[in-house]
Amino acid sequence: MTTDTPARLLQLLSLLQTPREWPGGELADRLGVSRRTVRRDVDRLRELGYPVQATKGSDGGYRLVAGKAMPPLVLDDEEAVAIAVGLRAGAGHAVEGVDEASVRALAKLEQVLPSRLRRRVTTLQAATTALTSGDGPSIAPETLTVIASTVAGQERLRFAYRAKDGIESRRLTEPYRLVSTGRRWYLVAYDLDRADWRTFRVDRVSEPFATGARFAPRELPTGSAAEYLRQSIGRHQESYDFAVTFAAPAEAVAAALPAWLSPPEPLDAATCRLRGTSGDPVQWLAVRLAMLGHEFTVQEPAELVACVRELGGRLTRAAR
Repeated sequence: MTTDTPARLLQLLSLLQTPREWPGGELADRLGVSRRTVRRDVDRLRELGYPVQATKGSDGGYRLVAGKAMPPLVLDDEEAVAIAVGLRAGAGHAVEGVDEASVRALAKLEQVLPSRLRRRVTTLQAATTALTSGDGPSIAPETLTVIASTVAGQERLRFAYRAKDGIESRRLTEPYRLVSTGRRWYLVAYDLDRADWRTFRVDRVSEPFATGARFAPRELPTGSAAEYLRQSIGRHQESYDFAVTFAAPAEAVAAALPAWLSPPEPLDAATCRLRGTSGDPVQWLAVRLAMLGHEFTVQEPAELVACVRELGGRLTRAAR
């Protein structure tokens, strides 16, 4: 039970910022207080300017909605627009580091943006063009925010999907997690029509629709969504195994690796070995390994060895 009123209000506000309707009883259980206390705390948030909407019913429900102005003591208009534009730009290009947490933040922010600020964000993004490397597909930020909202709210998601061979289908899923590999976004979800877990490339998703139907999360076959995605990619793509030795401690290398790669194996205090499976072109993997910032030696495959050798020679000649 949270007895400190300011701390409890912040916890309540954090729950309400998840884009879903919260029954009063569930909020009371989460906060460890009575429903009467929840009602008083909601009134306090309203007095502070937070637009909390209540619905009638046997249990009652609360939802944070868009108001006439941004809630006080959080962000001013210019800050809100700047953050929304930045998150949209990063999310749309699957930039590594702009992961699921950032997409959830974008979903929360856009949920409470007044319409006048939402129009400014849309206008500014439409008037600008991002200079990107082009090695990953672009995704509409609206697609990511709808998916992120259903993940957070444990709400069934319906969407159109275009498979690798071009075949289109409609899917009804229980979304589990969004995973970014640095080049692409993937959705890990339970496919209700196929009664099995699936991974979906988000750039092939269109017309995402939150159905409003809640579900109890199922247990994922693997320990994490990132591990499930790694295994799924290995099963369904033409892939290759690779092995690389780094002249750096395992902890230092692991800190720079994307989540979809397994952590390296320590060889001693100063070296480690990374083994993995990739379906990406060897040229991309060679550049990605070099960007980790540590000296390394490629053991396999031979194609990656040759690619690293050629890339090293080209960069050396360029430096002259």
